[in-house]
Amino acid sequence: MDIEARGLSRAFNPPKFAHGRAHTPLPVALMSGVATTFSLKRCGLRSSRLFPNYRQIMKFAFIGSGNMATALIGGLIKCGIQPSNILAINPNDEARKRTEKAFGIATSASAFPSLQRFDANVLAVKPQIAKEIAAALTPNPSASQLVISIVAGTRGADLTRCLGGHPCIVRAMPNTPALIGMSATGLVALGGIDIAARELASHVMGAVGQVVSFDDESKVDAVTTVSGSGPAYTFYFIDAIQEAARLLGMDDKQARTLTVATFTGTAQLATQSPESVSVLRERVTSRGGTTAAALELFDSHDLKPQSCAAYSQLTNAQRK
Repeated sequence: MDIEARGLSRAFNPPKFAHGRAHTPLPVALMSGVATTFSLKRCGLRSSRLFPNYRQIMKFAFIGSGNMATALIGGLIKCGIQPSNILAINPNDEARKRTEKAFGIATSASAFPSLQRFDANVLAVKPQIAKEIAAALTPNPSASQLVISIVAGTRGADLTRCLGGHPCIVRAMPNTPALIGMSATGLVALGGIDIAARELASHVMGAVGQVVSFDDESKVDAVTTVSGSGPAYTFYFIDAIQEAARLLGMDDKQARTLTVATFTGTAQLATQSPESVSVLRERVTSRGGTTAAALELFDSHDLKPQSCAAYSQLTNAQRK
């Protein structure tokens, strides 16, 4: 456990606690100020009506303020959430100062009972201390509060138990492109969640990119493999192509520019085209041509089966 992780763990154990389907970012109806009504059930919001000043009244607390948390904070502010309605908790003085300076939000070195005034608490800490910190939050959050966990590998049942049986939990797995507002996030709502809380979680995560919802928590392991770890695989192939470009006589800048632009343009084409990526690939592969020969070489080394095997191995490891 590193120094900051140990500090965050201690910050959540002060004596006073001894007593105590695909979505896009915030919907057009909310962004345009149209009143929207959500039901209040077992896990509802503080208010049953999101009226025109929605962006002024929603309040969010972040337990942890690392890269992913600050990406979400920045995304929410860009979507119209007022900085005064966001709190970030981190025991590290320098980290708090950076967060305050970057976003103009309030910060704290420890959790405290007033966490109950927030619509959602986002748990964004290191996996090795997640359960300890979740347990220290009791009696926070209140029974009606939403908890969004972006902690990798920590099961919802474990979080519920550590939070004293708290039912309103959503697990979300964003990835590092969240840092530039282009995350691919998988999300699953646990059993105690109603539609309003599920939608709120989707909108929070949608502040930094696209969100895909799942009904089965076991699918989060596959999300970790596909999109959570996906940037590492993508960087791996970018690096391989850059290396090939250098071996063909290009300098570093030329290799990087052409390779990254190719990946960016290809991803955008796949996003905007109604056709499958297989069809798109065939359109740039002339029969008997050099591109086809290169693809045949990939196939001769079982690149696709090996990739699938690696994904399966990682997913199985996640489930252990």
